Amino acid sequence: MNRNLFSKHISNNRVKINDTFWNEKIELVRSEVISYQYLALQDKIEGAEKSYCIENFIKAAKIVKRIKNGEEVPVYPADKWQYDENNSDKNAFHGWVFQDSDVYKWIEAAAFSLENHFDEELKKKADKFIDIICCAQLENGYLDTLYIINDREKVFTNLKDYHELYCFGHLAEGAVAYYNATGERKLLDAACRFADLICNTFGKDKKRGYPGHEIAEMALVKLYDVTGKSEYLETAKFFIDERGKKPYYFDIERGRKTVNDNYHYNQAHKEPRYQSEAVGHAVRGVYLYSAMADISKIYGDDELYSACRNIWNNIENKKLYITGAIGSTVDGEAFSFDYDLPNDLAYCETCASIGLIFFAQRMAETEPDSKYFNVAERALYNTVLSGMAEDGKSFFYVNPLEVLPEASEKDSRKRHIKTVRQKWFSCACCPPNLARLISSVGSYIFSENEDTVYINQFISSGTETDKADISIKSEYLENGKVRVKVNCKKSFSLAVRIPENSYIKSSHKFVSEKGYAYFDIDKNSEIDLQFDMGIKIIKCSNRVRANIGKAAIMRGPVVYCLEEADNGKNLHLLSLCKEPDFEYKDGFIFANGLREKADENLYSIYSEPQKEKCRLKFIPYYRWANRGENEMTVYIRTE
Repeated sequence: MNRNLFSKHISNNRVKINDTFWNEKIELVRSEVISYQYLALQDKIEGAEKSYCIENFIKAAKIVKRIKNGEEVPVYPADKWQYDENNSDKNAFHGWVFQDSDVYKWIEAAAFSLENHFDEELKKKADKFIDIICCAQLENGYLDTLYIINDREKVFTNLKDYHELYCFGHLAEGAVAYYNATGERKLLDAACRFADLICNTFGKDKKRGYPGHEIAEMALVKLYDVTGKSEYLETAKFFIDERGKKPYYFDIERGRKTVNDNYHYNQAHKEPRYQSEAVGHAVRGVYLYSAMADISKIYGDDELYSACRNIWNNIENKKLYITGAIGSTVDGEAFSFDYDLPNDLAYCETCASIGLIFFAQRMAETEPDSKYFNVAERALYNTVLSGMAEDGKSFFYVNPLEVLPEASEKDSRKRHIKTVRQKWFSCACCPPNLARLISSVGSYIFSENEDTVYINQFISSGTETDKADISIKSEYLENGKVRVKVNCKKSFSLAVRIPENSYIKSSHKFVSEKGYAYFDIDKNSEIDLQFDMGIKIIKCSNRVRANIGKAAIMRGPVVYCLEEADNGKNLHLLSLCKEPDFEYKDGFIFANGLREKADENLYSIYSEPQKEKCRLKFIPYYRWANRGENEMTVYIRTE
């Protein structure tokens, strides 16, 4: 690794966004999504699945108070992944074992939103939740409502399945974000007390465990950045270094005498530094890989970084959907084998694409290469935005590339494919995760090191650095034009990402390297850039069996799809003409197509299919399913 190339993103609170497209999304999250989720976390959305989240913290706070008063407290079973009124006592914990994390992600989203637009009422709501959370913390710093409510003796006894360290990770990330936004330490202090307990519990001469669901590793790095406590960084490194060693800790904690080699689901099948393929649960995977990138950069660990690069290349070149989605199979919400990218069975969890963006950002900050933010951009403008309805009040957990409503209803293999967005989920990791990412999109625009400022996303915005005040005026999505205005303070290099499948034009002299255009800046400058926004027909490898003879339509970073609402039923009978005569109008793409006549005979002697001309209408993928239940497909047959 070349430390001279290392950069650090410019944080959300140092970036002012003034972008028509993204301001609308950010404001939607602020005014609708965060408020909606505030009610959902308190089970106040009629017709939505119950969260139980805040209810659990209130129950836990009562237990903590009784313990402090020396009163006897009840014990309930802590032996399931999900608890409800039908399988547990009314006074016990309810929800999934990771339910606490939903409110922590909500607080993180609220914090980023407060940085964008201070809202006194939102801050009061966040402070209310923070007070409830802090009342539920045990004196030793432990904070996980499942075990506080149900059985204090079972703390840290099932790291593989029960998500205590995962919940801590989201607590720490939410606490850091809220501290950065407000300067208030109450939640940060609670997170640090829990972190201190974890550091005192786990290590080389202590309990040699590590998280079953990763994110604590990333979170401990963030706590280190804020507090400077080396123990947090050392414990994050320990969790990564210890993972996958034999005998497996997950076997030891369950008293197994033989080694179980099937820990691919948890990315614990081998030590991370020796991994080269993305495997297992996709969200867990990219959270781990993000932390690996953090630790490799901080410690200058070339071997660990080489593993990160190999895993990235495996994802980008063999396991990535055109929409920036990952995790192709419902079985374990996981990465499948290379080139296994089915459209109508796709899982593609919203959280997984969000985690992929985290991974991409960390890789780009270690090794400036446009391929990382190219993928992040594709995930951001497609799968991430698809996860939320245009009114901000319903959500997708799964983001398929082809939908037939009848199949989702009648085929058990496709029951995970929802044809309309849901009001909420009992397992509600995606909605608050999406809210926190959109609210913090400013932190993905710029990064910098001693000599260079990088522009990674083309979103109208501005920031101030010690080198220059930089503003971006972007018409990127409309026509590919971007103007960068630089008020120079000292000489530096400005590096601008060149998007994939594009070119860059500018009257200013630049040098291209690894997909970035480098401009030497030594005075106030205005740099006009032009990127290619032409409509493109994209094919994928012929090793992807689902897409033989098919192609997808893209314009810039946006993937387009066909919906039944515009093109009628049986989208699989449509094909794109050799001369499509594309037209881009009002955000939609129109093209010449053919509709094959439906054949009512199940079998017959082959003859040339009968086709009639039609005009196809493609809409941005992220906008599908906003007009009721109907068919959808990203890929279309080509003539």
